[in-house]
Amino acid sequence: MPPAALRRPTALLTAASAAMLVAGTLSGAATSQAATTQPCDLYAAGGTPCVAAHSTTRALYGNYTGALYQVRRVSDNATRDIGVLGAGGYANAAAQDSFCAGTSCVITIVYDQTGRNNRLTQAPPGGFNGPAAGGYDKLANATMAPVTLNGNRAYGVFVSPGTGYRNNSTNGIATGDQPEGMYAILDGTHYNDGCCFDYGNAETNSRDNGNGTMETIYFGNSRGWGSGAGNGPWVMADQENGLFSGVNPGYNAGDPTVTHRFLTAIVKGEPNHWAIRAGNAQSGGLSTYYNGARPNAAGYNPMKKEGAIILGIGGDNSNSSAGTFYEGVMTSGYPSDATESAVQANIVAAGYAQGSGGGAALNTGSTVSLRATTACCTDRYLSHSGAGVATAVVTAAGSAAEKANASWTVRPGLANGACRSFESKNTPGSYLRHQNFQLYLHPDDGSALFANDATFCSQAGVNGQGNSLVSYNFADRYVRHYAGTGYIASDGGSNSFDATALWPDDVSWVVTAPWTP
Repeated sequence: MPPAALRRPTALLTAASAAMLVAGTLSGAATSQAATTQPCDLYAAGGTPCVAAHSTTRALYGNYTGALYQVRRVSDNATRDIGVLGAGGYANAAAQDSFCAGTSCVITIVYDQTGRNNRLTQAPPGGFNGPAAGGYDKLANATMAPVTLNGNRAYGVFVSPGTGYRNNSTNGIATGDQPEGMYAILDGTHYNDGCCFDYGNAETNSRDNGNGTMETIYFGNSRGWGSGAGNGPWVMADQENGLFSGVNPGYNAGDPTVTHRFLTAIVKGEPNHWAIRAGNAQSGGLSTYYNGARPNAAGYNPMKKEGAIILGIGGDNSNSSAGTFYEGVMTSGYPSDATESAVQANIVAAGYAQGSGGGAALNTGSTVSLRATTACCTDRYLSHSGAGVATAVVTAAGSAAEKANASWTVRPGLANGACRSFESKNTPGSYLRHQNFQLYLHPDDGSALFANDATFCSQAGVNGQGNSLVSYNFADRYVRHYAGTGYIASDGGSNSFDATALWPDDVSWVVTAPWTP
């Protein structure tokens, strides 16, 4: 417990009422219908109602029947809202799959379920510019983070560097030193050391306005402003000009490394008091990593929060981070631990599990060949010759070298084991990777950059055949053959190899038995 001076009067969720609400959470029977009591119902019962509620996977109120998010097709810029299967239910992922068939889609809006219209949209430029037109940040590829919730397919928000969402004109979000709480469900295996994968309260002008002008959940392994025990990643609080893991600027041993595949991360704050809590979103309860006074540095007591909301970026639009977001809320008032425990039980009952991107299984340790599906080139396979990667005609009468050059050993993704890396069959230790958007075969140099460049996430083939392979660190770009050469290409863009003509076919590959087993 914090010292008496730090304690506060607040509406508490009693143990009895928490148990009753959690029991209600566990009583939902239909697989297409979630429980009738959801996280924001629990927060309201605890006297700290949600003022923002964002999710692409499920409803966060038991009676919510509206849209969760919006997607936009790259092929024609048409948009579609993706709702729930029923009141309080899971996302209607089938509607997205149907709408996006034959092309790629991006997530344009993450709606606010509270009715306050605190929706998240493409982040504008600020202290830093994004890579999209006008200095805006990129939008997330809508299919890069497949999951299931109690067997129901859904998608998260996959943030690769340069991707970000924001709302600088909000309703009801804490300002100044007002109390608030927030949680987010994240992928604990998807992170980097860039600044800053945040969700929460930030500046309303997209710039660094000084110490104490932010209060967000941060997840990653950046050591630039603070760190916890081990090598990271850590759940920390971004309070502007500092990622805080406890009372001290810099290192705090009480904040452990956490790598749960599905992570519940919590930050909450009130006058001269804040806390970090976290847990496994698939099982068990929450642990408290810090609970005490504001950081021991000038400018954080009192806080000067401004009330914007960010996702995947820092308060000044720093956008070099990576991570995956599934759901999260922000509250009015400082939630009790009992309320958060009830919410954690609800999250566990939601049954988050790793989903499949579709297409043929790419089993690690297997050897495969990848055949083009474009009508011109169905006798051609992704192949290497020296460091160059292109498509090549391979036949049974071909040489042993030609066959081996078109054979790849499937490895767990060097940057993330949920995705895949492709090691040359006849050049062990060398991998398919991209550099300046072109594909090469290079030896693994052990760097984080190489690991990212050599990791690809498999999805069902965009044209309905085989598999498509998406770059892990440029999630709007797919492995493509163009004029015989291998690239990672977007569906439209300034490069010739980004041409929209034949793009769905050029990025779809049939996984075949290897020419060289």
